[in-house]
Amino acid sequence: MEITPLFWVGFNAFVLAMLLLDLLVFNRKAHVVKMREALSWSAFWIVLSLSFNYLVYHWMGRQAGLEFLTGYLIEKSLSVDNLFVFLLIFTYFKVPPQYQHKILFWGIIGALVLRAGFILAGAALLAKFHFLLYVLGAFLVYTGIKMATSAGQPEIDPDSNPVVKFLSRHLPITNQLHGGKFFVRQNGMLFATPLLVVLVMVETTDVVFAADSIPAILAVSRDTFIVYTSNVFALLGLRALYFALEGLMRLFHYLHYGLSLILIFIGTKLLFSEIFHLSMVLSLGIVGGILLLSVVASLVWPKKEEEPVQP
Repeated sequence: MEITPLFWVGFNAFVLAMLLLDLLVFNRKAHVVKMREALSWSAFWIVLSLSFNYLVYHWMGRQAGLEFLTGYLIEKSLSVDNLFVFLLIFTYFKVPPQYQHKILFWGIIGALVLRAGFILAGAALLAKFHFLLYVLGAFLVYTGIKMATSAGQPEIDPDSNPVVKFLSRHLPITNQLHGGKFFVRQNGMLFATPLLVVLVMVETTDVVFAADSIPAILAVSRDTFIVYTSNVFALLGLRALYFALEGLMRLFHYLHYGLSLILIFIGTKLLFSEIFHLSMVLSLGIVGGILLLSVVASLVWPKKEEEPVQP
């Protein structure tokens, strides 16, 4: 199947329509997203993604279908770390639950645009410079080891964020929220609200995570269509996944190590791609097996609660 420019336009129009339907119809009024609603939306996005995966399989063949599924699974898994950091950002800024959906919506819009640029640039570089495959493989192995050996929770420090610094220097910011608005006009002057600062933090955090997830998917497939669409469908369900897993993310404490093993596996596969060739079915099985084992291990051996320090 030939991916024509018209198809790209149609696909992105469909994605935008789904996002607008979510924001303007189903979530027009700011409200606290309950677990049942979050799980329903999560199921909807997963079914939609797997339906598109079937279409890819039908149009482009078995290999493309497996590449899409593997890329989708990797991106969905790596997004769990994003969700945990989003939770820390919302907690740090004391964002009311009814406004979190709006921030995540616009954050994902920005992520779609930024990641499209990363994917196009990365695919073009890999097609032109073959040696970059080995650089990419080494980077993924390094990232996986760093992820496995990092201790503690990530720190949220807006004062050290260069984008937030720039925003604070060039735009006055109010101290209070104004009904979920990003901007408000007071005494004839335009002010940014703290929600805009939170949105900037979410966007810049996603750029950091994209530095891991985009190379991981490019290592699975160098087809721009497969990489882009699998990334898009993983991002579309990110908001619902956040609210569904908000109270459960801390339970899967071994998932962090599972993700690091996946990055190391994909990086090693790239480094030795000229010597050993693993089928996509086997690669998908290894990725899925690692994820399943890390989740099961988290449930079988739950994290011990830290005992309070006695005075």
